[in-house]
Amino acid sequence: MKAALAQLAPVLLDRDATAKKAVDAIRDAASQAASLVAFGETFLPAYPVWLSRTDGARFDTDDQKELHALYLDQAVSIERGQLDPIIGAARENNIWVVIGIAERPCDRAGHTIYASAVTVSPTAGVVSVHRKLMPTYEERLAWGVGDAHGLVAHDLESGDHHFRLGSLNCWENWMPLPRAALQAQGVTLHVATWPGDVVNTHDITRYIARESRAYVLSASSVIRASDIPPSVPHRDRIVTDESATLHNGGSAAANPDGTWLLEPQADTEGIFVVDLDPAFVRRERQNFDPSGHYSRPELLSLSVDRRRHTTARFRDD
Repeated sequence: MKAALAQLAPVLLDRDATAKKAVDAIRDAASQAASLVAFGETFLPAYPVWLSRTDGARFDTDDQKELHALYLDQAVSIERGQLDPIIGAARENNIWVVIGIAERPCDRAGHTIYASAVTVSPTAGVVSVHRKLMPTYEERLAWGVGDAHGLVAHDLESGDHHFRLGSLNCWENWMPLPRAALQAQGVTLHVATWPGDVVNTHDITRYIARESRAYVLSASSVIRASDIPPSVPHRDRIVTDESATLHNGGSAAANPDGTWLLEPQADTEGIFVVDLDPAFVRRERQNFDPSGHYSRPELLSLSVDRRRHTTARFRDD
């Protein structure tokens, strides 16, 4: 099976323009016979790069309110159909999509953003929305804390090949228990979404593959000064050097034995296509299967609450 990593630059804080780039990338990946294409963390409508560049932790300030209001406006409400271009492109091109979005969900009253990895089936549409369990460091100034509702695996069939697909957002890939939750469901293809930096993907991509004996795709974005439109508020503070690269990519793929399938790609946009062989997974699990013959569930087991957390539950009968 072929899978693609779409390492692209979002049009910062422009949902429609970024969605158009994603649709074009889906078509490109499908034209290269890929059965899956993966995008970076909150690719749509971009990672909140301003937080670390505009003193984002200052409390109750007009500039941070202005930027956050724009982020909310451009975030993605799946319920309102704002992911429909991606869903339609997946269906029209018969390709699975894992895409990071800044999600603005109606089930949490509509004014909090979550970093969510959305899995889209070409036949069933959105099959899972995994909200990041714990935003990292300054991300907590922009995103809410997610839940485990989206910690699910999906059966991906491609010709005679079968994979179990699961995904995690950025630094939660370092958390042993979410990884274990996916491994317990038999994941053989792990997608890790990242905002875009080689330093993030260089070590952990191979580590997860070696630990899980699964293929790992690390999908990242690129953000350069030129990708930030002049209309973005306080751009002069976000960009102090017009030649600067804020996120340099790092998309990569590893085999189930931890060797590189695609070494981290830096400072470039592109659709990177790799070949996956399920027999490779079976070979590597001969001597280590973390949730099968090398587990001791009677001694060590994991409990996962996959209910979608919500503020209120109403009964009107």
